[in-house]
Amino acid sequence: MDKFFKISERGSSIKMEIIGGLTTFFAMAYIVFVNPNQVAGEGATGWLAGAAAEAGMDVSLKLGQIWNSVFVASILAAIVGTLLMAFLADMPFAQACGMGLNAFFCTSFVAASVFGGVDVIEGYHAGMVIIFVSGLVFLVLSITGAREYIAKAMPDCLKKAIPAGIGLFIAMIGLKNAGLIQDNPYTFVQVVDIHGALQNAKTEGTDWRLVIVPALVAFVGLLIIAVLEHYKVKGSVIISIFVSTILYYVCMTTVPSFDISAIGQTFKDFGEVGIVGLFDGKAWSDAFVGAPVGGIFNAIMLIITFCLVDMFDTIGTLYGTASQANMLDDNGDPINVNKSMLCDSIATVAGAALGTSTCTTFVESSSGVAAGARTGFASIITAICFALCLFLSPLASIIPSAATAPALIYVGVLMMKSFAKVDMNDITSAVPAFLALIMMPLTYSIANGIGIGAIAYVIISLFTGKYQKKDVVITIIAALFVLKFIFVTM
Repeated sequence: MDKFFKISERGSSIKMEIIGGLTTFFAMAYIVFVNPNQVAGEGATGWLAGAAAEAGMDVSLKLGQIWNSVFVASILAAIVGTLLMAFLADMPFAQACGMGLNAFFCTSFVAASVFGGVDVIEGYHAGMVIIFVSGLVFLVLSITGAREYIAKAMPDCLKKAIPAGIGLFIAMIGLKNAGLIQDNPYTFVQVVDIHGALQNAKTEGTDWRLVIVPALVAFVGLLIIAVLEHYKVKGSVIISIFVSTILYYVCMTTVPSFDISAIGQTFKDFGEVGIVGLFDGKAWSDAFVGAPVGGIFNAIMLIITFCLVDMFDTIGTLYGTASQANMLDDNGDPINVNKSMLCDSIATVAGAALGTSTCTTFVESSSGVAAGARTGFASIITAICFALCLFLSPLASIIPSAATAPALIYVGVLMMKSFAKVDMNDITSAVPAFLALIMMPLTYSIANGIGIGAIAYVIISLFTGKYQKKDVVITIIAALFVLKFIFVTM
């Protein structure tokens, strides 16, 4: 096993790989429930069912079936993609359905069907066809080496900005999930309003713990990681997760609950609604000429959009996590980058066949890397954990967001160091790099950050006389993002 996965060669150990794999799983376990929530509008009792009811439509049963289908499909797709990373690429990366892409899927197909007077399951199936086709495009690009070529053709300033941008992005996810930062209609965001929570508890009888406890637990968890890292304690991240979980339940004076009574119905809906979608001829017709999508032009733009977002989410994640793990080659590119992208494309095709939205390499893999993971053996551990969720799904919900948030914030700290390598004295590099850095968290999208950085790089290079032949690739990328921003809202 050591020889196959090159564990010792990469300076790791079986213990570190296990810890890293577990850490990655707990950091991204939320996707098990969040993804079906996003795709199905939170299911039978969610916001989409409520909005439909207000419009005189009852789609709760069908949305519940979609939720169940996507729940199973999401886990299976994560297992497939993560095992591919283990055995084909030998990288400590996990795959699952991409955040942002799942919400976009809901808006484009599920919600669009509900409010467009189309059967919601037919819209869901048509969406699966679009995802499947985009996955095939990924696959062709990966097999031909085009994706690797595109990745390596990225300007050096963007390569260095991407990891730092991802760091800010995932740190913001952690801060938001824990409630350390909150929405504010006047200032965009604000720190957790402890005073307001206490006042509301007095005047309105609300439970202040729901606001304050997660934020404080996450902050304490981050401090635990920092102190343990100072003393070079192995497994500091996962120790923090477990301690924070215990602290959370103690402060909330609650215990985790288990409800596995609905597992049978979940698998039934997966078999009747989820996995059959791609094999329905009507779904293919609906995807390109039917009402759910809106015609062949819309279908093509949606395929391009999913391609762009998945490609650059993956590229960004690979560069970021590989940089953190010191797994870059002499040119500053991730080792096994083409194999990793091939895994990503196969997982997307498999996910569409199973009945879920686009699969991508997860930025939360960075938390496992921070815990010591360096090989595909860690990915096996993560995949096993996902497999357990098929039958013991409540286990994935035991770890609260407040406990995993510190891992994400800590990874953000680590990944910011790459931005120090950007030549800030060269404004032609500094501006595109900064835009890529800042737009990832502000637009809640790795791909958008890369796209805006690419557009800025091309325009500045053209007007400053620094444009080179090798910049043709980044120009094409920038042009595609311009089309995406014009024709697709995301």
